[in-house]
Amino acid sequence: MEKENVVSPLELSSCPQPAGLWLVAIALIACVSLPALAASGAFIHNNTPNYVASAKNLGTENPSKIIDVSIWLNLHNRDQFDALAASLYDRNSPNYRHFLKSSEISRQFGPTDDEAKTVQKFFESHNLKLVLIGPGNLYVRARGTVADVENAFHVTLNRYQVGSKVIRSNDRDPYIDDGATASLTFSVSGLDSGGYEHPLVQATPLSSGGTASTSSAIAHGAASPDFYTSICFGSEKETFSTDGNGTLPIGTYEGNQLLLQSLTSYGCGYTPAPIQAAYNLTGLYNEGFNGAGQTIAIIDWCGSPTITSDANAFNTMFNLPQLTSSNFQIIYTPTQSNCESEDDPEINLDVEWSHTVAPGANIDLVVPPSASFQDVNEAVYYAVNYALGNTVSGSYGSVESETPASELANENLVSEIAAVTGISTNFASGDYGDFSVFGISPTVSAPADSPWATAVGGVSLSLNSDNSIQWQSGWGNDETLLAEEGFVYDPPIAFGYAYGSGGGESNCATVNSSGDCVAGFPKPTFQKGIAGKYRQLPDVSWVADPFTGAVIAITVPGDGNAPVWQVYGGTSLATPMFSGLWAIANEEAGVPLGQAASYLYTLPSGAIYDITPVGSKINVNASIEESYGTNKYTPSEVMGGDTSGLFFSAIWDYVGYQSTAYAVSFGTDCGTVASYYTACNTSGALKTKTGWDNVTGVGTPNAQAFADSFAPAGSKK
Repeated sequence: MEKENVVSPLELSSCPQPAGLWLVAIALIACVSLPALAASGAFIHNNTPNYVASAKNLGTENPSKIIDVSIWLNLHNRDQFDALAASLYDRNSPNYRHFLKSSEISRQFGPTDDEAKTVQKFFESHNLKLVLIGPGNLYVRARGTVADVENAFHVTLNRYQVGSKVIRSNDRDPYIDDGATASLTFSVSGLDSGGYEHPLVQATPLSSGGTASTSSAIAHGAASPDFYTSICFGSEKETFSTDGNGTLPIGTYEGNQLLLQSLTSYGCGYTPAPIQAAYNLTGLYNEGFNGAGQTIAIIDWCGSPTITSDANAFNTMFNLPQLTSSNFQIIYTPTQSNCESEDDPEINLDVEWSHTVAPGANIDLVVPPSASFQDVNEAVYYAVNYALGNTVSGSYGSVESETPASELANENLVSEIAAVTGISTNFASGDYGDFSVFGISPTVSAPADSPWATAVGGVSLSLNSDNSIQWQSGWGNDETLLAEEGFVYDPPIAFGYAYGSGGGESNCATVNSSGDCVAGFPKPTFQKGIAGKYRQLPDVSWVADPFTGAVIAITVPGDGNAPVWQVYGGTSLATPMFSGLWAIANEEAGVPLGQAASYLYTLPSGAIYDITPVGSKINVNASIEESYGTNKYTPSEVMGGDTSGLFFSAIWDYVGYQSTAYAVSFGTDCGTVASYYTACNTSGALKTKTGWDNVTGVGTPNAQAFADSFAPAGSKK
């Protein structure tokens, strides 16, 4: 392992020879800019984000700025550790589910106290002050000025324009000039300021540019738990004329109707009781299983000062147990957060909906001080090392191909350590399909991409009036503008892809010397029956579509002291829901189960709802009367013409603007119009199918049968 991460400067020249004499001067100038490297040291490779090669350089970071940086240390005998991890999930191995304690991992494989002190001395010799030595000596964190960090690692820290963000990053891989420290180093974290994002979305229309827009949630006060309906779809026929006065063109639209908020109704938004009934959670509760004795560790940066009162308003409304000091705690690590704020819906989704699914489980809300890779990965390791729960829930991610390979390695290591200690790290698979909607090559979300993590994708859900499931589709929405404030569009404006479940194949866990993606994470054993060379996402899914989203209670600044009610979706919703169910599965098993994904592909019949393509006989069609005749558009043409298979579509009367209507498709986790994102008619498009697929994984859980499948042999249900 160490040999893969460090290379002697004698093996790698910092200044390649120019191809012609006229380039000599340029090459010499470039070499002069590089710091002198001690022959005893080594480069720490794969530690530079890919975007550095192409993003606009906005100049150097302020040299006096104070930042933290961490050196992660190599495990001892990594090959043996990997083999042990695999054997713990091999039913034929004598090690099967004989999980280790963190102290045992440290004793057998962990860095020593002396090794951590060696790294500490390296930092101090470069004027960097020790912040902490991580649990089990896995990392050492220090603090100092940008100038001192640059000197310590022989890099320049620049500011790069990456999309709409400005991110600090090292311009090259770090070089550690102390041979002893270099040989101990697994990775360096904190040189770049990149971080994670929550895949959290509301149902909002696309902008005219065809990219997902954002808007503040519509706040609702309510006096009873039935203020939202669990019926999300109906049918309608409506007509719009230009300027609303009968002027041509006149558009008539007919088909399914999306029952979101209107002038007379709060509209569709799932509350706990319908979800508990639809997925047979009530059956588990009737058996006596609700997560009691288990703890869900939720990772959410910054924190919320109102989360306890918000969650308890939610609990009061829906007859759930209150959160108290006996079943809920907030842990700030490594320091108190300085970015805590009200109105962070992610934290509310995570706490309120993991508690909805597993009302008897304890919750530890683990709060790192920022979304940086450094802070969040160290917080996850904190939760794992101290065994805060058998389930770690992370509703966040970063684009694999834009994340330094060193950080991907850190994430993978932490999830592997978790798996060895009997903990499942569950991560959201993302809300933008294969991410090509951002104009990049298809890729997946990290850290869900780790072979040792469980990747949670999403579905759209429609319920019957008795709360039974009417249909589920893979989550993927495309949008078309039909009419807008007195203007009828002919043809309708198909914006195309809005958002959907992240999925696909890991393809950038390994990079070459130029930073180009060359390979993904290896395919885990439990996915051996699935096509593809590398790790495939997701493993499992649950409700995520914001058009069929879930209700939260949240305090909004300026809206009074009482929480308001909003509807959100995203794999940020699906992940805490699944983490809640995994806590119940561990409860029913009576022993820690470890990584959830390792079991999902061999569950008994009935434990999983297989998600397959869904269609409708009354998808949205359009008939637009012009002076020269009438233009008619089929449901496929309304959505852009390239739906390529079964889908469901509905008319959405957007309440924000008068006489404005959209058509929204469900089950299209791809582009229905020609653009830069993956088109539905291509072989690489994300699509649902019978069995495992790259939108929903194995499907959604039938909760009672799912958890009961882990009951000890001979136990009564």
